[in-house]
Amino acid sequence: MIRLGIVAIALAAPGAFGTVYGAKPMRSVPVRQVSGPWDSGHVQGIAVDQRGGFIYYSFTNLLVKVDFDGRLVGTLLGWSGHLGDLDFNPADGKVYGSLEYKRTDGFYVAVIDVARLNSVGMDARRADLFRTVYLPEVAKDYSADLDQDGKVEYDPSSPDHRYGCSGIDGVAFGPEFGRVGGKQYLTVAYGIYGNDQRTDNDNQVLLQYDVSDWGRYARPLLEAAPHRSGPANPHGKYFVRTGNTRFGVQNLSYDTTLRRWFLGVYQGHKPNWPNYLLFAVDAQATPKMGVLTGVADPSGSGLERGLFLPLAGGGMRDPKTGVKGWMQRANVGFQPLGDGRYYIASNTGAKGFQSASLQLMRWTGETTKPLAPAFERQSDSPTG
Repeated sequence: MIRLGIVAIALAAPGAFGTVYGAKPMRSVPVRQVSGPWDSGHVQGIAVDQRGGFIYYSFTNLLVKVDFDGRLVGTLLGWSGHLGDLDFNPADGKVYGSLEYKRTDGFYVAVIDVARLNSVGMDARRADLFRTVYLPEVAKDYSADLDQDGKVEYDPSSPDHRYGCSGIDGVAFGPEFGRVGGKQYLTVAYGIYGNDQRTDNDNQVLLQYDVSDWGRYARPLLEAAPHRSGPANPHGKYFVRTGNTRFGVQNLSYDTTLRRWFLGVYQGHKPNWPNYLLFAVDAQATPKMGVLTGVADPSGSGLERGLFLPLAGGGMRDPKTGVKGWMQRANVGFQPLGDGRYYIASNTGAKGFQSASLQLMRWTGETTKPLAPAFERQSDSPTG
């Protein structure tokens, strides 16, 4: 494993908002931070514990814990699956991340007791701090044999996989859709194959789960004998019509300031859609039943219907489809801090030399440039 190089520059003042976690005061956050290089996959997502003072990075097959001063606290490895987006749950102090094994229809949420992640090279297979919860709803859609030929093809051009489901990636905690407060749910976003030849893959798919009882499902990681312990059904299943994207929602997050859910994606290629990089859903908007274009109802009676979430206002608007969004990259790390500021991650490097760079940003609301660097002092600015 290549040794980490961390840079933390210019601590920013604590925010005025934020989720309560214990009795600790909110800490100053770094304006910039660099993690890497690592012998790993590229950065998939980040999670921030503002009161604890830690940032967590998912590097596909590696989890890195760094404090706000840029000191490496610990690393976790030992799985062959794909660890995707992350979020920190203030209610239990754990990090939740999407973990998938496509070839075995294995789709899990990893629940990581990060308080115990305190040294470099900890093994998830030997440490009790890494547990997983199975998501049968995802497996059911991913393994759907839509052309009924008796087999499921594992590639983007396959006609199989309901909604074009390629697995899961984006995860975030937030309120039930249609509300801005109350009970917090874990929302899990589907990956969606980028296939321009089908019409049933133009929606993002979001599942919400109540994790308050997940202790009875969570099991240690054992890849040789993968478990199937998890909730039979999600609390809710929702759709957002954005047009097809390449592998669905890569980064999902809830912003308590704007009261929006943000969806960061890899750009789609269908010419009849605007193919934005960032979408937002108004948290207060009531989900409404609608027809899923191109999706046959499993019962055989016409087209399937589902609960749709409308896109929030602002940003660019495509006049042909009505889809709204931004050309703002947010697909390898996007984390609202709850006070109008955000972390945006970018990845650099090649195989075996992967790094992640964080930049603190602020919301501008501009149509073409919704985020700008958040410099706490003029002297922090490169031009100051």
